[in-house]
Amino acid sequence: MRAQSATALDARWCDVAAPAPLAAACAAWRAQGGLPAGSDATLRILAQLDGDAETLAAALWFDLACVAPEVWAAASVAHSETLRRLVEGQQAAERVFSLHADAPAHERTEGLRRLLLAMVRDLRVVFILLARQLARLRAAARLPEDERHRLAQQTADLHAPLANRLGIWQVKWELEDLAFRYLQPEVYRRVAALLDERRDDREQWIAQARTQLEEALRAAGIDAEVAGRPKHIYSIWKKMQRKAADFSDLYDIRALRVMVADVAACYAALGVVHQLWTPIPNEFDDYVARPKPNGYRSLHTAVVGPQGRALEVQIRTREMHQSAELGVAAHWRYKEGGGGDAAFEARIAWMRRLLENRSADDGALVEAFRTDLLEDRIYVLTPKGEVVDLPHGASVLDFAYHVHTEVGHRCRGAKVNGRIVPLTHVPASGDRIEILTGKQAQPSRDWLSPQHGYLHTGRAREKVRAWFRRVEHAANLEAGRIILERELRRLALPGSHLDGLPVRLGLKSQDELLEALALGEVGAGQLARALHELHAPPVMAEPDAPPAAPARPRLRSEPGALTIEGVGNLLLQLARCCQPLPGDAVQGYVTRGRGVSVHRADCAALARLAAREPERVIQVAWGQANAAAYQTDIAVLGYERKDLLKDVTSTITQSGVGIIASSSQRLADSGELHMRYSLRVRDFEQLGQLLARLSALPNVREARRLAAA
Repeated sequence: MRAQSATALDARWCDVAAPAPLAAACAAWRAQGGLPAGSDATLRILAQLDGDAETLAAALWFDLACVAPEVWAAASVAHSETLRRLVEGQQAAERVFSLHADAPAHERTEGLRRLLLAMVRDLRVVFILLARQLARLRAAARLPEDERHRLAQQTADLHAPLANRLGIWQVKWELEDLAFRYLQPEVYRRVAALLDERRDDREQWIAQARTQLEEALRAAGIDAEVAGRPKHIYSIWKKMQRKAADFSDLYDIRALRVMVADVAACYAALGVVHQLWTPIPNEFDDYVARPKPNGYRSLHTAVVGPQGRALEVQIRTREMHQSAELGVAAHWRYKEGGGGDAAFEARIAWMRRLLENRSADDGALVEAFRTDLLEDRIYVLTPKGEVVDLPHGASVLDFAYHVHTEVGHRCRGAKVNGRIVPLTHVPASGDRIEILTGKQAQPSRDWLSPQHGYLHTGRAREKVRAWFRRVEHAANLEAGRIILERELRRLALPGSHLDGLPVRLGLKSQDELLEALALGEVGAGQLARALHELHAPPVMAEPDAPPAAPARPRLRSEPGALTIEGVGNLLLQLARCCQPLPGDAVQGYVTRGRGVSVHRADCAALARLAAREPERVIQVAWGQANAAAYQTDIAVLGYERKDLLKDVTSTITQSGVGIIASSSQRLADSGELHMRYSLRVRDFEQLGQLLARLSALPNVREARRLAAA
């Protein structure tokens, strides 16, 4: 339901006939002794901005929550989720404003603006914030000078740029003028005197000029929209500063904008303007034929308008206007000398389109805002209140390296909002992060493994690698050797015959491989894949023409899965005792009545069978393609804690691995939990990545593939 006009609502703020959210808010205020002047002024501005009843109610409830929090706490349970979100958005914004008040710093204002937008999840909160700030500024003349100055500085740093970026022009100009008036009163009065006329007179002059131009365009048969308003005082002063020009050199103190259907109409309208008023020499710019570097297109001309006063006229198509207001040539970018990342600019453009969409259904509009504005970055705070932006998914350890490389190297822990969290913790926008450091730099090599989840950004990971590169070469080789042995142990693979491993990873020597492992340049998945390829015997190419009488035909159990040199079509099955995977060296054993049982070459059961009946052992090799899945057993050892079993099982299923069976046993004397899982995996690579993720879980001491029986 749309709110009524400001005049009508003025007499009905607390009318029982008002919409339910507004009536409830007014009733709560009446119980507190009546509506305060500040709230009344905020509601007037919101009504002028066409705010709905829920927006007005949220503004009132927030003001009441500030003076009587227990009233809001008791009443909020009965309110809708939307109304609570509107009030909570204002509370989040006030926390941002308090950061500015505690330690104002010019270089941090852009970060605070971004943090504000990241924390506000309902577009209508922005209207409330700007309306409340404008109401405060209008009444600021009665405040002490230091408080008035602080309010104006906050407006100049946060509220006015926000209104500008979102295109709320009717609020933006007044915020800027009032802040300018209180921050630099002498300059403000000097510029005002230069205008030599009151604002009402300027607006009346603009209206007169617009009417004349509309009549001239209509007479020429040009369909056009003409809009205009006088420059406000702050805008005039900024242009004088930017161009280093005197007031007399400015020709756009008063301006009109003409919007037409196409480019031809732009030049036709320009001819009408120059016939109606005398052009000022050297004050014509054709940004249609020669667009600005940022893509801005428009015709600009300055003329001597009514009563001999200078007037700027901008002429553009409606498409050009849309591009200038919302596209890459957005007005705020070149006015504020901005730039910013593309994702953030797209987000602002989207918000501005919503602000202009007055015909949209309120519920659909708000829902679209809530679901479409998904952050690709987060904005967090240092203990001193400085804003740091990080990629979405970054950890507190990423934050430490963003603050300073040495802080990251010495990081031992972190606190988020006063609570100790693990280094893998992913903060949210608005969180305050404190890094706990040790005396000496001591990064962990585990930080380099993506499976462990310590670092999300490549920049932080490279800083860790650089630290380890400075460590002695011998230490890197030893660390790499430990990693290689650990992976071989996890995968239950033999440690011999690894001479071809470096080549498969694009490295020249064993030492280079060990150093790459130590520095995290070769991950667990890459290593598992290379081990898979190394242990899989090469598949012989088929001859162009088969021999006349092949003595040992090759048969396949599954398409591309296993190639067997044997004695005919025999049933194939993978031995349950050792559960070979693609990449394992394997041999076959011809059973009585159950076909060929395929074992790992180092299987103890196969060795016993071969000792009794060696003639039953046949050669088996993996084919070029693997079967869909293979069974293998793993063991996970850890110290018991709440949800350990749940976390292990969830990690397995999230890795896309199927669980066939599981069992667990608790050792009473040590408190250890021994877990065993029978799994179906694709290959070594998937198994290796799973074991690395399991090893990174809290309280897990070891995760490994079970060796052959």
